[in-house]
Amino acid sequence: MPLEFPLIPAGTRLESSGDGAPLDISETLSRTFFCTLMVTEQIEQESLDVSIWGSANGLDFGRRPLLKLPQQFYRGTTKMVLDISMRPEVKFLRARWELNRWGRVAPTPMFVAALQLEEIPPMSRDTPTKRTVLTAQST
Repeated sequence: MPLEFPLIPAGTRLESSGDGAPLDISETLSRTFFCTLMVTEQIEQESLDVSIWGSANGLDFGRRPLLKLPQQFYRGTTKMVLDISMRPEVKFLRARWELNRWGRVAPTPMFVAALQLEEIPPMSRDTPTKRTVLTAQST
């Protein structure tokens, strides 16, 4: 049975930039996750940047995210795959969000969002990618 993890719980009201709580993923088998970012409410003239960070100890999350999701301006759903199977040192994940607001209206941004991770089967290293096929054809 696949594991599901809320890095940003459903219905979370975001009014300032911040970090989610560290989540222990050491029990996952595939270390590959289907990430779903859902924005259910927002106001005009603002943006939301969400990233996923990894840590070996749950305290130091480094200087670079494992995954950056596309910048959001409106309600909707964005889906991406996070594969950390080649990063055995990563035992914890957490979300980070950055809010930006512009224009002449109220200065406080506001989004209601959720970030759900679902463990999925590992990506096959043997499946040829488009780049591999093109390289093989040119030789």
